[in-house]
Amino acid sequence: MYTIVTGAAGFIGANLVKALNERGVRSIIAVDNLSKADKFRNLVDCEIADYIDKNEFIDRLIAGDFDGDVDAILHQGACSDTMESDGRYMMENNYRYSLAILDWCLDQEVQFLYASSAATYGGGSVFREERQYEAPLNVYGYSKFLFDQIVRQRLAATDACSSQVVGFRYFNVYGPREAHKGRMASVAFHHFHQYQREGRVKLFAGCDGYADGEQRRDFVYIGDIVRVNLHFLDHPDRSGIYNVGSGRAQTFNELAVANVNACRALAGHDALPLAELVGRGLIEYIPFPADLRGKYQNFTEADLSLLHKAGYKHRFSSVEEAVPQYVKWLGDRV
Repeated sequence: MYTIVTGAAGFIGANLVKALNERGVRSIIAVDNLSKADKFRNLVDCEIADYIDKNEFIDRLIAGDFDGDVDAILHQGACSDTMESDGRYMMENNYRYSLAILDWCLDQEVQFLYASSAATYGGGSVFREERQYEAPLNVYGYSKFLFDQIVRQRLAATDACSSQVVGFRYFNVYGPREAHKGRMASVAFHHFHQYQREGRVKLFAGCDGYADGEQRRDFVYIGDIVRVNLHFLDHPDRSGIYNVGSGRAQTFNELAVANVNACRALAGHDALPLAELVGRGLIEYIPFPADLRGKYQNFTEADLSLLHKAGYKHRFSSVEEAVPQYVKWLGDRV
């Protein structure tokens, strides 16, 4: 029996493949699109049974090639570029493709765990898994939002269904194996490389009532994302759509301080408080971009009530705990 991971060469997918390997799982079919070939590096230290291109995979899935041979599908594959303007591509890639896998899993009674997104909430201030708080601001968010609605319909219509369906609304994820994402890589990733190049980190100045660098996001470490996925994989009786964030909004200042001080530690220097980092020019504030006004999430914070109710009790890492781990991992590869 196989475990299938889509988006397997991507950020979250590759970390899941590695975590499955660490559990002794090798019968993994990796599905992805390697038209951007550099992503292969994320799988070099992983063991898989086969690799299949995403287009070939969906054709073979619908044709019945995998009937009876799969335990679970961890569906992480998607276009996650929030600036993508081709709505037809986004809906075909993120919505229609996911729908085909969902229906196959329901028919085959196969566990289906998939990536949703906090982008479903748009510019709201309440991040709870309820329809009234969902209003995506871009077509990426809409593609995830619409699929979540279909999942809710399927689950409501199949209360006695024996197959698990779980959607994870990821917040701002950061950590190893994200280098291929380019401009869509995490702020933590960009801060590290900016500091290596320029000896400083740049943050947005204050806007919309927020002071310089005080916009707040729910930053969640990839290790916690993996742990949540494996928890539900181990509990196939639990279905639903769940927020996956740290549950604690932290400022970009806090993220930058953790990053700069971790970089300083690699060079044998002492940690400094925010005021001194700013005073020395190691953290710099730049004007808030005019084209982002009204389109920028100044605040996100996952409500984890449903996740806890589903039995997930592990504490999530703060940026002060996880960013130094990530910086060390990045530093070892510079």
